[in-house]
Amino acid sequence: MNKHAPADEMKKELDNLLSKLNAMEIIASDDFQKSSVKVQRALVEGQIHSINEFEHLKKAIDLLTLELFKVQSKIKS
Repeated sequence: MNKHAPADEMKKELDNLLSKLNAMEIIASDDFQKSSVKVQRALVEGQIHSINEFEHLKKAIDLLTLELFKVQSKIKS
């Protein structure tokens, strides 16, 4: 089972995809192509947002865990 890439690497790849989508939108010749690029851009931006939110959740869980340990140590002493 392969490990997934780190968040920074995934965001870099998604930023590269956004750059490619911008180039595709510039050379798009009809409305269908432009609409397709807009849909793809929304999906990529959603992925970037999800990665950022996941990082915030990890930090919140770490802080909560730390507070639980503090409370637990106060109860024991």
